[in-house]
Amino acid sequence: SAAAGFAAKHVIGTTYDPSLPAVFGNFDQLIQVFLNLVKNASEAVPEEGGEIRISTGFRRGLRLTVPGNAGQGGHVHLPLMVVIADNGSGIPDDIARHLFDPFVTTKSGGSGLGLALVAKVINDHGGLVEFDSNETGTEFRVFLPVVDDVPNRNEGDRV
Repeated sequence: SAAAGFAAKHVIGTTYDPSLPAVFGNFDQLIQVFLNLVKNASEAVPEEGGEIRISTGFRRGLRLTVPGNAGQGGHVHLPLMVVIADNGSGIPDDIARHLFDPFVTTKSGGSGLGLALVAKVINDHGGLVEFDSNETGTEFRVFLPVVDDVPNRNEGDRV
């Protein structure tokens, strides 16, 4: 767990919705996505007073425009939301525009592939990832479809 490992010196607050429906997806890939986002948050927060907030929720009726869904009128129902937020200093504007592109990083020694992988995996799962950032922190929001909203999927992919 992140709290016992790379984020051990930070406060991690959680608010989970216990009634969330299932999503279709690759369990290992989705775990990797969320671990990557929590790891990035742990590296962004200050040594003293660093806080990471993780929450889940269901946004009934939420329809978002996702590129490549013209056949569905451009809108898809992505009600399941996972939020990873931190109280770091934020993402510089010049980096923010290209944050999900490969090889873009603010970390010394970083490969810049982590958020590109996050975006690809979430896109492959029919979802969307977005963020807001300012000088008081960054919030990543991952939106995913639920089981009933994903046609032509194998039952074995249900998580």
